[in-house]
Amino acid sequence: MLDHGDGSVPLGYYQHYKGPCYQLLAIAMHSEDELPYAVYRALYGDYGLWVRPLSMFTETVTIQGEEVPRFQFVGTERPAS
Repeated sequence: MLDHGDGSVPLGYYQHYKGPCYQLLAIAMHSEDELPYAVYRALYGDYGLWVRPLSMFTETVTIQGEEVPRFQFVGTERPAS
């Protein structure tokens, strides 16, 4: 797994716009297209490991007419449960 390089997407803890928290573990490069992917872990349930294109991880979504980040950075310390 590779770092994100420019530091524009810090590793750490993020809150999803629907409420749950996740830990961004790494930015990995796809072996075929060399696009960056976010590798992250749920901080609830079975603590599943997930991957999605970095562009989707960092995009905004429209909720009730308001643009909000899909994942909002909350820091480098694990948030209280």
